[in-house]
Amino acid sequence: MCLSSAQCRAARALLAWSQDDLSSASKVAKATIANFEAGKRSPYERTLQDVKHALEGGGVVFIPENGGGAGVRLAKRADASIDTNETETVQYEEYLKNDAPPGAGG
Repeated sequence: MCLSSAQCRAARALLAWSQDDLSSASKVAKATIANFEAGKRSPYERTLQDVKHALEGGGVVFIPENGGGAGVRLAKRADASIDTNETETVQYEEYLKNDAPPGAGG
């Protein structure tokens, strides 16, 4: 299975999506989503793929089972970077002081 019910619930929570929101985004019936998340039904693989792709489109990244357990997280947004002027060098006084012991380099 490509998606667990727990991952689906967690992904919706990260996106602050209701089951209606996920239904609209995935074109999957709300009842199918509700039954899947409640563990009452296991949808077809194609249906799970549609749900997963909708959640990924919303910004969720699925973490595979890798010994630590399967999970979800939000993808880093491309517009979340810090604006910097790469031609300027900024030095903070607290980092200019060499506090390494003698002979340690630095």
